[in-house]
Amino acid sequence: MTETGSSSSRTRPLLAARELRKSYRMGRRNVEVLQGATLEVGVGEFVALRGASGSGKSTLLHLLGGLDVPDSGSIEFDGAPLAKSSAAGLAAFRNMSVGFVFQAYHLLPELDALENVCLPARVARRSVGETEQRARELLGRVGLSSRLDHRPAELSGGEQQRVAIARALINRPRLVLADEPTGNLDSHTGSEIMELLTSLRTEHGTALVLVTHDPRVAARAPRTLELEDGRVRGA
Repeated sequence: MTETGSSSSRTRPLLAARELRKSYRMGRRNVEVLQGATLEVGVGEFVALRGASGSGKSTLLHLLGGLDVPDSGSIEFDGAPLAKSSAAGLAAFRNMSVGFVFQAYHLLPELDALENVCLPARVARRSVGETEQRARELLGRVGLSSRLDHRPAELSGGEQQRVAIARALINRPRLVLADEPTGNLDSHTGSEIMELLTSLRTEHGTALVLVTHDPRVAARAPRTLELEDGRVRGA
């Protein structure tokens, strides 16, 4: 899928990461996780990212979403370098342009399903009425219309993941980053989650980058990349 506008915008990827390097201190050792990772994601594209445990998949996802910064290399979103964004600009990018779906869900335990989904829109200071209406619609779309007032502890793992997906979509992001979204789920529920993610991506034209170790999940993506030895293969 391509963007409309000038010829340069039509060929420009939505997300471009080039030569990303990231290392962490572990005791006295410096562990290099990413060693020149490069990839591009087009508007509305679905990309699966595979790799062995500890290969840096989650680290790469965090860098792409502005949750962490690389030691070196560059990341551009819609042609704008993230490195030039202020702290406030990065916060706005994470809130408005990116939807995160984490393996551990990261729902606030004191909030019910509806409140958890509304939270990013409240941070963006969207209309309370419009926010609640959209949250109800999204929760209905993920099959949770009857669970709006239930807190995370009262929901199953699959239901919590559905809430997390609805929350990721509340601000109509152009990019969704999903980290092992089926990793904690049984095969049936995991299949339902994947059907939901792919259908919502198709409906809304949202780009999806999905980290997974499951070859069945990766097979659903038109393009699969491998993270190996700190680099992305097949980019």
